[in-house]
Amino acid sequence: MSRLKILQMSAYFEPEKISSTHLAKDLFEVLTKEGFEIEDFVPSPCRGIPKETRTKYKKIKYEEKYDKRYIVHRFSMFPEGRNSLIRAIRYVLVNLIQYYKGSKAKDVDVIFAASTPPTQGLLCGMVKRRLNVPFVYNLQDIFPDSLVNAKMTRKGSVLWKIGRKIEDFTYKSADKIIVISEGFKKNIIEKGVPESKIEVVSNWINLDEVYPIERINNRLISEFNIDANKFIVLYAGNFGITQGAELVLDVAEQLSSYKDIQFVIFGGGALFEEAVEKAKLLNNVYIHELLPLNRVSEVYSLGDVALITCKKGTGGAGLPSKIWSIMACNTPIIASFDKESDLAYILSDSGAGITLEPENKELLAKEILNLYNMKKDKKTLYHVASRKYVYAYASKNICVSKYSKILKDIIEESRTDEKNLHFKRG
Repeated sequence: MSRLKILQMSAYFEPEKISSTHLAKDLFEVLTKEGFEIEDFVPSPCRGIPKETRTKYKKIKYEEKYDKRYIVHRFSMFPEGRNSLIRAIRYVLVNLIQYYKGSKAKDVDVIFAASTPPTQGLLCGMVKRRLNVPFVYNLQDIFPDSLVNAKMTRKGSVLWKIGRKIEDFTYKSADKIIVISEGFKKNIIEKGVPESKIEVVSNWINLDEVYPIERINNRLISEFNIDANKFIVLYAGNFGITQGAELVLDVAEQLSSYKDIQFVIFGGGALFEEAVEKAKLLNNVYIHELLPLNRVSEVYSLGDVALITCKKGTGGAGLPSKIWSIMACNTPIIASFDKESDLAYILSDSGAGITLEPENKELLAKEILNLYNMKKDKKTLYHVASRKYVYAYASKNICVSKYSKILKDIIEESRTDEKNLHFKRG
């Protein structure tokens, strides 16, 4: 196959920090090495960076990355801020500029877009009509379902109806939709998307960077003065509307009489400050803000068990990506999570943990005590070969190779169709 050119119109780009930053960097690195050229039109950065960095990038309009195979065109845009209306206005303005610039891009073979924000699919579907090239959509978050789960709107509302219109247009416009789980696949099939259009590729982790660390060698023990001889219950993640992580503190309070059980929390999110205040009243909880990504191995190797939580009815809308990092560290998992979910299936299929009814304090406390007693009796906890499972289903090399193949196949199919059309006309 000759030259392969991808058009992107990203809403966020490095040095911005969003949850999928590491996935994008891994993907771009491999695609450019495999012969792809990428052209991207992005707004000036604002999310997750200091004011000095934003000021610096206001002057940078053009960049060449990955051995000059990734071309970045930056355009000026005001920062998004926290106001939802201002953020929505910014998305619209960004998309209008990207539509103008993207529609004029030359020699494009395929348009590729992720689903953050959800208007990216609408944008790329419209640019596809102008350029007459295939469009591959990477579905990381199902909108507007995610807004309903976060209680930001309700099913049947005006916002929900607008979201469904955008969703339907995006799915119809895309030639291929890459979803991150079987649950996502089932969701959009029920909305009328042909199964032949869908590819399931999990989000991944780099197993060279995420690995088990023996507690005796874990720097967090000395750094935060944690008693290494205690049974450590770990929670790392956000405290927000859908996570239901306040349950962790409720259970810690219930088990406070067990002096050799220690809860260790690394958190963030809208409700984290409330969690910090409650934790101050508990003598069996150590709580700290989230640590950088380069310390993931230390964090998830620390616990005798790691907890994953959700509010009832919200777990089916997504798969918490931290499951792969926890499993890569061979740490057992208790999930207080919807049983009809991808996470529940993975825990059952891999033997890496157990899924309990969400928001049930008594059940969670009982299962923690079960593992606590198993360890005291020197019995094996219920993970079997978690890291091997991650290697098979969520390792960087395997998943990125799938993306590359999907993009190459759709380009080849498009070129074949174009040749056949040209032959018929001739």
